[in-house]
Amino acid sequence: MLALLLTGTLLGGTVTIPDSALIPTSQLYTNDYGSIVVMTGGGNASGTGDPSGRNDDGFSGPINLGFTLNYFGTDYTQFWVNNNGNISFGAGISAYTPSGLTGADAPVISPFFSDVDTRNSASGVVMLNTSIANEIIVTWPGVGYYSQNADLLDTFQLILRGPDYSVPPGEGQIGFFWTTMQWEVGDASGGSGGSCQGTTYQDGTCFPAAVGFGDGLGNSQVLQNSTVPGVSALVNNESIWFNLSNGVPTTVPEPGSWALLASGLAGVLFWRRRK
Repeated sequence: MLALLLTGTLLGGTVTIPDSALIPTSQLYTNDYGSIVVMTGGGNASGTGDPSGRNDDGFSGPINLGFTLNYFGTDYTQFWVNNNGNISFGAGISAYTPSGLTGADAPVISPFFSDVDTRNSASGVVMLNTSIANEIIVTWPGVGYYSQNADLLDTFQLILRGPDYSVPPGEGQIGFFWTTMQWEVGDASGGSGGSCQGTTYQDGTCFPAAVGFGDGLGNSQVLQNSTVPGVSALVNNESIWFNLSNGVPTTVPEPGSWALLASGLAGVLFWRRRK
């Protein structure tokens, strides 16, 4: 009950993370992005193995986590970095249009699953930092969208920590950080100019970014307005932390929320005693 209260609302096989759980921020968790991720498979063949990191729909892996991660009941020691705004387990993902609420029918963590295209020289490229034990940081710094567009750019970051990481108060095992978010859909996913404006979104022909988690078997946790037009503005300059409870993500409340929650629960118990 408490975990569900802190995570969101259960809708069938999906837990919806409320938009109200987002925490305003003006910066990424860290500006130490690490090294360029050279995409080694998937997507645009001309970008495969390019040391600049520029590619479309590529992925890189398997990469060792450096720890064992229990995710939705399965243990993983390796992961794949996917150019299109997510990491996955078991295999790389070259899909560019989100499928379903979490983006893919595979174990995936999606801070912003959409059609990232870094081939334009004005776009940043995906970066990976594994310099700290039991922690990986993947950053999409000022990346463009398909097809080779860089008039609008998105900047976001994923933090993933192992069970032996000493998590500071107010943080968690998984973090999503977004700063400037100017686009949410690529041209091949029904978008125009990075958005669904002027398109027939209601007919299911425009597919904005997916934000959340999934095990590929129907179990998922998704942001309330994931895959809905306006999701880029929703997460602009926001962040959110999660812990893993038996492999399932649960949101970490803002500092001070625990005291408020405890006070509310104490009030409920006192009321029950009086009854």
